[in-house]
Amino acid sequence: MNKLLVTAAVLSSVIATQAFAQDNYATITNVTPNYNTQVIRNPVQECQIIDVPVYGRVGGGASGSDVLGGMIIGGLLGKGVTGNDKGAAAGAVLGGIISADKNQGNQQIVGYRQEQQCNTYYTEERVNTIKNYTIRYEWNGVVGKSFTYNRYNVGDRIPVSVSINAK
Repeated sequence: MNKLLVTAAVLSSVIATQAFAQDNYATITNVTPNYNTQVIRNPVQECQIIDVPVYGRVGGGASGSDVLGGMIIGGLLGKGVTGNDKGAAAGAVLGGIISADKNQGNQQIVGYRQEQQCNTYYTEERVNTIKNYTIRYEWNGVVGKSFTYNRYNVGDRIPVSVSINAK
């Protein structure tokens, strides 16, 4: 009799395992896309033509009388320091050079040249992309919920794994 009970228990467990090993399909009742927001930075270049000042020396330059005066004073000083005519000649040359360099004129804007100037700035664009889907499904009155990357439609049938555990 014990052998009969053990055989019956083993057969019933095999039959029960085979019953739950079949493929089960649930029906999708709801599909909700889940979004992810991305910020995309787009470069924009803006160019314009601008006037750039050109600088130069204006006016100035020694007059003939300024150079002559410098040469005379230099010649007198050269003769007085050295006591001879060679010193006077050197003093005259140096006096003329100093008076010519003394009045160089002022640096001012003498014109403009056109140049292209470009600046780059960024605009931000927010883009929603689908991250995944939340699906709700029903199998034999049991409702479930899962996340998936697959795009399903309401009414689609999907394979599900069913397990029942006792506490």
